[in-house]
Amino acid sequence: MSHSTEPGSGRSSYLSFMLAGEEYAVGLLRVREIIEHRPVTRVPGMPAAVQGVINLRGSVVPVVDLAVKFGLPPRPITRWSCFVIVEVALDGQQTVLGLLTDTVREVLELGPADIEPPPAFGTRVRLEFLRGMGRHNDTFILLLDLDRLLSLEELLRLTAAATEETAPPVVPSAAPPAPEASGNG
Repeated sequence: MSHSTEPGSGRSSYLSFMLAGEEYAVGLLRVREIIEHRPVTRVPGMPAAVQGVINLRGSVVPVVDLAVKFGLPPRPITRWSCFVIVEVALDGQQTVLGLLTDTVREVLELGPADIEPPPAFGTRVRLEFLRGMGRHNDTFILLLDLDRLLSLEELLRLTAAATEETAPPVVPSAAPPAPEASGNG
């Protein structure tokens, strides 16, 4: 289930966070915890959006930098930077991942009337990664679809793109020089 719903109200709970100056939210039931930023161990061969892994009480948790995934440059780490630890379904199994955020904002309660379809343009996020746009206090919050955003296919696509970027360029082999034509000169 991607978000919690209050019985009889049709309202859902979301955790909102800031990322490169924009507000995003994920279904609250997908959030396991929020932890302060800590050093990340880099893993060779991973795409740029996957920063590496952290040790969370003895478990290895991959960390995804959503800003980099959305094509933005990495941001500086501040005292408000944190990891939102979420559960996603990867290849049919529940998997724990960390999302690097600039700061966590609040828990929102949104009803069906508060959610608009995602816009066809104007966001940094591909449309298939959005559930919609939540209206809250005269602002819009991009509601992320974690299962699509962090799917196994998407992570494999990122890994393939990273491999292509780091692979040495293919240089065509030089053809042997053509024999010079002898002329009467």
